[in-house]
Amino acid sequence: MAAATTADPTAPAAACCAPLGAPSLSDDQAEGTARLFKALADPHRVKIINLLATSSEPVCVCEFTAPLGLSQPTVSHHLKKLVQAGLLAREQRGTWAYYSLRPDALDGLAAALDLQGASR
Repeated sequence: MAAATTADPTAPAAACCAPLGAPSLSDDQAEGTARLFKALADPHRVKIINLLATSSEPVCVCEFTAPLGLSQPTVSHHLKKLVQAGLLAREQRGTWAYYSLRPDALDGLAAALDLQGASR
């Protein structure tokens, strides 16, 4: 049985954010960028991104509890927020969910933080 990768289809992709150094941002771009930063505005979520960025394979939800010092339901809550922000992909394998960074996620974060914007 093939594993399914899921993401919230209504979630903004992390790659859609305009550079903060762009000459101007539309209301939609500003809101999308704010949603991305809001998803990362929790230290546990930053640690989740770090754990995934340093893993060569998708990580099971059960593997986050010890490093984060959180219960599995709380870890699942944080992972859901990151999936909704478009930063993570979720893959169901039997009863366990595995998470990985979306391939474009780090590029989207880097683009949003580009203070040179379109002036390059």
